[in-house]
Amino acid sequence: MGRIHVLAENVANKIAAGEVVERPASVVKELLENALDAGARRIRVNVEAGGKKLIQVTDDGCGMVRDDAMLAFERHATSKIRNADDLLNIATLGFRGEALPSMASVSRLRLETHAPEDAAGTVIEIAGGKLLTVEEAGLPLGTCITVRDLFFNIPARRKFLKAESTELSHIASLVTHYALAHPEMHWELHAATNAMLIAPPVADHSQRIYQVFGKETLDQLIPLSALLPLSHVGLPQPPPWRRDEDYEPPVAGEVKLHGFVSRPEIQKLNRNSIFIFVNGRLIRDRVVQHALTEAYRNILPPTVFPVVLLFLEMPFTEVDVNVHPSKTEVRFRQSSVLHDFIRDSVRAVLMKSRPVPAFTTEIHAQPSASPSLTSGARDFATDELQVTAADAAVALRPPEVPPFNARLQFEGGGFAVEGNAAVPVARFPPQTFGGPVAAAANMTRGTDACSAVIADDDVPAGLDSLSTLRPVGQIRDSFILAINPQGLWIIDQHVAHERILFEKICKQRLAESPEKQQLLMPLIVELTPGQMSVFAEISDELTRNGFEVEPFGSRTIAVKTTAAGVTAADVEHLLHEILDQFEREEQVLNLEKIRTSIAASIACHAAIKVNMPLEQNKMEWLLSELAKTDCPMSCPHGRPVVLRYSVKDIQRAFKRI
Repeated sequence: MGRIHVLAENVANKIAAGEVVERPASVVKELLENALDAGARRIRVNVEAGGKKLIQVTDDGCGMVRDDAMLAFERHATSKIRNADDLLNIATLGFRGEALPSMASVSRLRLETHAPEDAAGTVIEIAGGKLLTVEEAGLPLGTCITVRDLFFNIPARRKFLKAESTELSHIASLVTHYALAHPEMHWELHAATNAMLIAPPVADHSQRIYQVFGKETLDQLIPLSALLPLSHVGLPQPPPWRRDEDYEPPVAGEVKLHGFVSRPEIQKLNRNSIFIFVNGRLIRDRVVQHALTEAYRNILPPTVFPVVLLFLEMPFTEVDVNVHPSKTEVRFRQSSVLHDFIRDSVRAVLMKSRPVPAFTTEIHAQPSASPSLTSGARDFATDELQVTAADAAVALRPPEVPPFNARLQFEGGGFAVEGNAAVPVARFPPQTFGGPVAAAANMTRGTDACSAVIADDDVPAGLDSLSTLRPVGQIRDSFILAINPQGLWIIDQHVAHERILFEKICKQRLAESPEKQQLLMPLIVELTPGQMSVFAEISDELTRNGFEVEPFGSRTIAVKTTAAGVTAADVEHLLHEILDQFEREEQVLNLEKIRTSIAASIACHAAIKVNMPLEQNKMEWLLSELAKTDCPMSCPHGRPVVLRYSVKDIQRAFKRI
């Protein structure tokens, strides 16, 4: 007797459910996408026990006639594609016809739907994949799907679900971000005890962010908009969820990119705050993730991540969404072109905005009426797409800043507080302070001198303000204190000089005229086999940056000339640092990455060090040169260069406002 046999239908359905329905949030995702495909303008989600006990999604979409409602629970039954060619031009969020039968096989499901062409609605009840009832009922137009007791017939799967608060947070995050993606719609999310999200329609994405998270959160983001012509020409139609009169779909052969990216001072320890939508679909994609990493290269440290809400709209023929049953993975037809487009577009807005990191109060980016969104959670579907409500609620919160009288210590992209001692300030040259401070001291006694507010034009400070800074001294011979009408500034002298040198080296490299210095005697450096292999790849680029290096034996090299500013004592350490960095690199090396990494390493070793006293004219020169750079907000390794304590912040700290 043969060993191979066909699985029973109920077993096959449960296997399919394992691919589509991983947790309650997976059910919500599939039902939300079905509602969007149905042209809904209002969507309401009700959950109980984190979705384990109840998930109910109600929409005002087109609904289904009785025959369609019955057929919808057959595997691979769909209204969205008809033949294999349609898979190359998918204009809907759902299309595989697996979601409803998969849900019905692992829960007690009730479908209530009413289409305009039917006189009455249809109610269908299914439990564990078995049809229980089909009947007519008076129902409003649209569809309501209720999923109860998820995984009731698969106890092993139910055991693997997390705590109710965790599962609820996944659902809350998912609904919140779909609401952000579709501002033209009305969204509601209700738990058993409270309304977690109520978001009426608004005009655009920025208004939705303001509506859900507030003005402070919106102010932390930089808007982005760009267009990319494509060589391949498609014929897209407006997607069903964007049929409002003001919407302009991408024309044939064009990609529209828009959304928001965070300022460099906002740094996250994981990618949980990066949300990418392609034609309205929430996805994960390594190409886009890598493009964002490259855009923030030399702006953020490599161990932290930005906050991104990114929307890509393109001809449907340019993206393949039929990659995984959960439909969170996609493939792009022209992935390298798209990668460079996203990288360059994000990089351009970051360079243009030149935002100033500042000592700010903590921003609580939490949706209104949503206290339970602050609970922690883990993965949504996979390690790559980790959608948590904690991230949805506080995704845009900048690093916490200790009190101004605390000792600041930089650690891993943020600040740590070392006790509560005052910062010792030394070497302040004599200064005469005037302007608003002096004016305040001479106020007439007819007003309350203690509570008077200092005049402030409240003009947002850009990094162009660096040109007006006047240095007043150093903190621990490492940080320059400076003032201007916008407030008090603290500048890290090492990374400031590092940024100046980095951009200078990059410009010299492009002009093929690097500054270099001859060593009195060749320096012999011993390398590991891995380093020797990397050296063979990047030796030409080292030469173009001012090094004259040649092999000197099987595992040694001789250095005759170095880049200007690098001392002979630092040469060996610098070369090991560069070669080790590329030896650990998982991605294929590209010329741009090699150039910037070498330039960053040279700049770091040649820059002014911490614990180095600086004369007044040296500090003035440093600030003047920093103001001339293209990206003075961060060093080539992503650390902040300047921090500003605004006049308003100072007044707030002294309880004047």
